[in-house]
Amino acid sequence: MDDKNINQEPKIKKRQNKQVEELEQKIRVLEDQLKRAVADYINLEKRTEEEKRDTIKYGNKELLLRLLSGLESLFLAEKYIEEDVLKEAGVEQIETAGREFDPNFMECIETIEGKENIVIEETRPGFRLYGKLLKPAQVKVGKTTV
Repeated sequence: MDDKNINQEPKIKKRQNKQVEELEQKIRVLEDQLKRAVADYINLEKRTEEEKRDTIKYGNKELLLRLLSGLESLFLAEKYIEEDVLKEAGVEQIETAGREFDPNFMECIETIEGKENIVIEETRPGFRLYGKLLKPAQVKVGKTTV
């Protein structure tokens, strides 16, 4: 070896050490960026899942608001329309509960266990206009089982 190479060896080692330090610093920076990116991705997944749950949970909100608006109108109408008003117009509700099934004024939608041919449950009320059928009552009629 000549003196020239021996004198340059410490400089080369110093330069290599500096390059190693710079590379190690770049690795630390890249590792930090990777950790942040992974954390951001995990947070995004959580946020997306939460938004998906909220969309499912509240997705019918507009439909329900429209339905509630209609229901409110019905409740208000029920509050202000008394039976007397209907009676004055000739409308009367068909009595069904516990009565014998009458196909002239009732529509049997289901037969269920109970006293034979007796209305067990009314699912929709029926009405007469001056004694004539306006709308039949929908009922569940008893049928004796063996």
